[in-house]
Amino acid sequence: MELAMAAEELKTVVNRLRRAQGQIAGVIKMIEEGRDCEDVVTQLAAASRALDKAGFAIIATGLQHCLTDADMAASGDREQMRSRLEKLFLSLA
Repeated sequence: MELAMAAEELKTVVNRLRRAQGQIAGVIKMIEEGRDCEDVVTQLAAASRALDKAGFAIIATGLQHCLTDADMAASGDREQMRSRLEKLFLSLA
């Protein structure tokens, strides 16, 4: 399954990933500085949510693309695609 995303969708996903990247860098710095455990976990949870949102956006775009792809429906691979998308969703759960 190719990652075919509109420019605006791609921008949103990349922004989320960059946010997560910054949060992860912050977590590393906090750990190195011996910061409070609760603060570290809070920042780590924020990074995790940002990654999850980016992953769900990618999967949703893939699902939308697959459902609107007439060739996919005509080829009879619908069940295989459903199974692949289900596995992707579960990988983020």
